[in-house]
Amino acid sequence: MDLIPLITTADVHQRQQGAAVLPIGSFEQHGPSLPLATDTIVSVAIANRLAAAYNVLVLPAVPMSCSHEHAAWPGTVSLTHTTVTAIIGDIASSLAAQGIPKLAIINGHGGNYFLSNVVQTANAANARSMTLFPSRDDWRRARRAADLVTDDHQDMHAGELEVSILSAVMPVSVRDGASSLDHGADDRPFLLVDGMAAYTAHGVIGRPSAGTAEKGEAVLSSLVESFAAHLLALDEPRLQQ
Repeated sequence: MDLIPLITTADVHQRQQGAAVLPIGSFEQHGPSLPLATDTIVSVAIANRLAAAYNVLVLPAVPMSCSHEHAAWPGTVSLTHTTVTAIIGDIASSLAAQGIPKLAIINGHGGNYFLSNVVQTANAANARSMTLFPSRDDWRRARRAADLVTDDHQDMHAGELEVSILSAVMPVSVRDGASSLDHGADDRPFLLVDGMAAYTAHGVIGRPSAGTAEKGEAVLSSLVESFAAHLLALDEPRLQQ
């Protein structure tokens, strides 16, 4: 899997793309068996699958975002929401100036709550200009399609879903021992106050033991199908291949 797009300016000119997809990842702990870059790998994997199915420009990922809840673990790096918002705004403006007015933000980190407001603000200024993908419904539909045994609350971090996607697209990134890290912490009332360390000793909340490459492929296939509705919402006729 290519983490950096290898397209040329000639490719972009030829394809006349009306929209771009911007992966937003993170650099945060994912327990001892998944890389700090897990969310970036996930968002890039989704973006690459979308580009294979639809006529959209894949941008390089923003590899860090709001990971403050993981600050107790070494290696985690966070940006403020204002920094990430400014980056997205600059990217959207640059694209619009060259005739690519639509932007889909591909969010790989569940803690980026502020992205909903970024999209709302963008669409208030320029109607149907930005979408956030996958939505909660898109993720839940993908979980059902892949027959995951956990839901999105139980499997919050470094669990079945993320192990499955990484196993499908970059199996070398899943280290030995993931299957022994299952941890339940459904009651997390003060996650925003105390962070993840109050609810897990090793950083995992979920069932990594249930993750498989086959499930990961099914999740990604479902997300590709779900993205069609986002294209319709953006109302951009050049998006279809």
